[in-house]
Amino acid sequence: MKRAETVTFGGSGLDRAAELRADADALAAEWAHAEARVLPVWRGKPLFEGENRHPGWLPADHPVITGGEGPVFLGRDQGVPCFATDISRWEPDVLPDTMDAFFDPSEQSHPGLGDGHVFAELRGVMAALTPRDAELLATARAVLSWHASHRFCARCGAASEASHGGWQRTCPACGANHFPRTDPVVIMLITHGNDVLVGRSPGWPEGMYSLLAGFVEPGETMEAAVRREVFEESAIRVAEVEYLASQPWPFPSSLMIGCAGRAVTREITLDPVELDDAKWVSREEMCEVYAGRDPSMNAARKGSIANFLIGHWLADTLG
Repeated sequence: MKRAETVTFGGSGLDRAAELRADADALAAEWAHAEARVLPVWRGKPLFEGENRHPGWLPADHPVITGGEGPVFLGRDQGVPCFATDISRWEPDVLPDTMDAFFDPSEQSHPGLGDGHVFAELRGVMAALTPRDAELLATARAVLSWHASHRFCARCGAASEASHGGWQRTCPACGANHFPRTDPVVIMLITHGNDVLVGRSPGWPEGMYSLLAGFVEPGETMEAAVRREVFEESAIRVAEVEYLASQPWPFPSSLMIGCAGRAVTREITLDPVELDDAKWVSREEMCEVYAGRDPSMNAARKGSIANFLIGHWLADTLG
């Protein structure tokens, strides 16, 4: 496996058993498997258990699973069928004010589960997950989020139905089939000599900086998207662009395409709609940030591809 594939959510060789998705009888047999396990997800938050926040898998006949939407067949983990289901119709007694924040630190406990089981934001624990658990949870969150926002046929407007193990929605009115979407996003390690370009978006927590990023537009190459996004947000011109690594980012359904670019200008002019601030940071200064010794700036979130790329840039191990 290449170093680039070791990024969080980067893949673990999961057997997705895609050949079973169109076979209703085969899926029913997987669901009835004695060791089959199901991950409930509530409003985008997977279930975790224990202080170490392991995924909170439940048996398929658990009462909390009953009435959930789905299920989505995730595949087999060492032969064990894995599913995910959305139980967002459950209403806790109290909904915190942070539910719609950039990062929701709140945790919810279901009365049908024992102590130590909580629904929590995946971004808060993603860096501590095993590669297999990270792939399973990212897949579960992304596909269930797609179902939640694509309940109606884009062709005729009728209510559509989940099919093919959760990997398709079919319209009973016009027969159209719809598939989970993935939005390509370029995220750029832009350097000029010994410096790297970082920025912060409006509404981000104080001190949070990351690499610049943006969606790839229709009819646009990855390289062109890098140059356009950097110029639009900072007025920096970029010459050579090369691919480094990619990361599925299930918040809700992006594929982060990590690229390196060489800047040929340095003067920054901000697009205030996209960025609150942008600046050049030297390798030595970034080492201080990653060591936690810079009170004005925090390292990119652990588990993110930005943290991965900057860390390897600092260690000179990007290749």
